[in-house]
Amino acid sequence: MKLEVLLSAMFLDNEDYVDTLNLTSDAVVINQCDRECRRDTDRRGAGGALQHVVYVESTERGLSKSRNMALNEATADICILCDNDVEYLPDYETKILDAFERHPDADLIVFYIKRKEKPVPNYPKPKRMGYLSVLKIFSPEIAFKRKSIGDLRFDERFGAGSGKYLMGEENIFLYDCLKKGLRVYYEPIMIAKLREEESTWFKGYDKEFFVSRGANYAAMSKAGSIPLILQFALRKRGLYKDKLSMGGALKCMFEGRKKFLEDKGS
Repeated sequence: MKLEVLLSAMFLDNEDYVDTLNLTSDAVVINQCDRECRRDTDRRGAGGALQHVVYVESTERGLSKSRNMALNEATADICILCDNDVEYLPDYETKILDAFERHPDADLIVFYIKRKEKPVPNYPKPKRMGYLSVLKIFSPEIAFKRKSIGDLRFDERFGAGSGKYLMGEENIFLYDCLKKGLRVYYEPIMIAKLREEESTWFKGYDKEFFVSRGANYAAMSKAGSIPLILQFALRKRGLYKDKLSMGGALKCMFEGRKKFLEDKGS
């Protein structure tokens, strides 16, 4: 099996940026910038490893659009999503491929990336994931068999730079995988850490955030969106109470839910 890292980034100078991520495997780099080009490069990566990099520059915008472009370029057996603030451990490639060997029935495996808000893994032991557990997942933790994903793609109305809804593209993607019957596993194995950089989309728990969250839940499940909205308002109250009341948060989320369902024609 071969591994390919699918990096979504913006305004890079060239493909040499992958060296800052400690990449040893092959990669697809989507660089959203003010140029258009595509090139294939064989180069020496971290530790002198020979790697093949597909480097695409595009004037299009949106994180989900970038993820989809990377998926369309991918050719490896196993792929993992990546952002430009991820730093991989030296043995990340071995850890990922070994996990798929241990779980031959897995279509997707979620790993652990250490970051300020997540100092330990979500779960202490390997487990099969379902509709509730995937809600806690961060995009660059998601690895998958490319052939299992098939034509599944990210909803381009969601995610940073979409111009519509701020977040939730990975949750929708994982829900779509589960609805298709794909098997998702969690492995509490650290493969990388996250550099502390300012978020490109999160500006606090404001009205726009809650509208996007409501739309996000509606895209995942029309019927399930109501209990998801209610639990989020209760569970996260301590984080947003200085900006919005619970009633205000609920109002915004239901506004987002309604807006999404009307746009969808439901």
